[in-house]
Amino acid sequence: MKLKYLIPAGMLAVGGAALLLVNSTTTNAGPTTQTTGPVQIKRGEYLVKFGDCSACHTPLKFGEHGPEPDLTKFLSGHPASTKLPPPDLKPGPWFAATAGMTAWTGPWGISYSANLTPDKNTGLGIWTEAMFISAMRTGKHMGSGRPILPPMPWPASSSLSDDDLKAIFAYLRSLPAIPNSVPAPLNPDGQPMFPE
Repeated sequence: MKLKYLIPAGMLAVGGAALLLVNSTTTNAGPTTQTTGPVQIKRGEYLVKFGDCSACHTPLKFGEHGPEPDLTKFLSGHPASTKLPPPDLKPGPWFAATAGMTAWTGPWGISYSANLTPDKNTGLGIWTEAMFISAMRTGKHMGSGRPILPPMPWPASSSLSDDDLKAIFAYLRSLPAIPNSVPAPLNPDGQPMFPE
C-alpha cells in the first residue's frame, strides 16, 4: 500500500479509537458499569435524596419550626402505631395524605408508605437486588406480587438504569434496620385490599 494511503488510514483509525473510547466511558443514562462498595452506596444515597424518598417514607414529627422528618424513623414507612379512621371518600378526582405524609387515601382506598429499611421481618431485609429492580420496573410488590399503590412513582423509577437501581438498593441495605410493620392497604370500605 502506498504511503499516501497509509497516513490517512492511520489517522482515521486513531480518530475512531478515540471516539470509541470516549463513547464507551460516558452515557446519558449514568454509569455503564456497576460500581461497588462505598462508591455505589454514595450514589444510592444521592439518588434517594434527589428522589426525595424520605418525603413519603419517613414520618414527620413536630419540631421547633413545625413538621419535620423524624430521623429516628428514617425511611421506616407509616408507623404501625398510627391508626387512622376509615376514609370518608367523596366522588371526585382527588387524593389526600395524612399529616404525617406516610398514608394516602383516594378512590383506591388507603395506601401506606413501605418500610424501606433492611429489617428482615418488616422491611426490605429479605428482598434481593433482583426483586427490588423488578418491583421498580413493573410496579409489583417484591417484583411479582400485588400492585404498588399510589402515590409511589414507580413509573418514573422504572426509567432509571440498572446501575442506579442497584445503587439505591445498596444504599437502602446500608441503613440501620428499623422494625416497623406497616399496615396493609385498605379498600374504600376500610376492608383489607389484599386479604391473606
